[in-house]
Amino acid sequence: MAGVGAVQSVDRAAQVLEILARDGESGVGRIAAELGVHQSTASRLVAALERHELLERQSDGGPVRLGVGVLRLAAATRSRLDLTAQASPVCDRLAEQLGETVNLAVYRSGAAVNLYQAQGTRTVALHNWVGDRTVLHATSSGKMLMAHLPSEERESLLAAPRETFTEATVTAAAVLRRELDDARERGWASAIEEFEEGLNAVAAPVRGPEGTVVAALSVAGPAYRLGREDLPTAAGALIRAGEEISRRFGHRADITG
Repeated sequence: MAGVGAVQSVDRAAQVLEILARDGESGVGRIAAELGVHQSTASRLVAALERHELLERQSDGGPVRLGVGVLRLAAATRSRLDLTAQASPVCDRLAEQLGETVNLAVYRSGAAVNLYQAQGTRTVALHNWVGDRTVLHATSSGKMLMAHLPSEERESLLAAPRETFTEATVTAAAVLRRELDDARERGWASAIEEFEEGLNAVAAPVRGPEGTVVAALSVAGPAYRLGREDLPTAAGALIRAGEEISRRFGHRADITG
């Protein structure tokens, strides 16, 4: 029974840290109410966390907040939270599942930059996009990244001229703006023969610890294998994979939304 009590205490202590990560600071009474425990129990948990500098307060009896001990723990794990390292096994598994090429891209100075590429089993030969800068408006990754930019930056990009790559490339700002809004709402973006004839792609977001979109996960394939009707199914797989990478990268949907 003692072991069960110890595990319960650890679980409650973790919940205290998550509450403060979400709210910034909180009183002991409010913490107790959220945990569903007596205030004396919450006080003991807070005191134990304070001793390890995981919590701190500016005045006796005042609200508590995360302490410098959390920074020490974060610094110790920072190297393991590298986005590419966290994403690569998920990308490899997804490429094997879908049989097509999977890419991970981030936004950099008006372009999508590819960080990692996993080649599917059905792909005979494909350009290695790692390190390349690609346009935002004609690629699924670019659209997903652009959709989640701050509105002022997004509008600045929409006001700039856009290159036409194929007959399907969307260049009209109003049409592209609607596509970006749709991508944010449904959780995935597509590019149907917009960058290269005969090539379709779909992308989903990857979120960082604070909940902001930090990357786009995409799959691309020839239109005869990855047709317009196949995109929603592929998008579902991408969304699940994106959520897994997000969790690996420190995102907690139940805390940060």
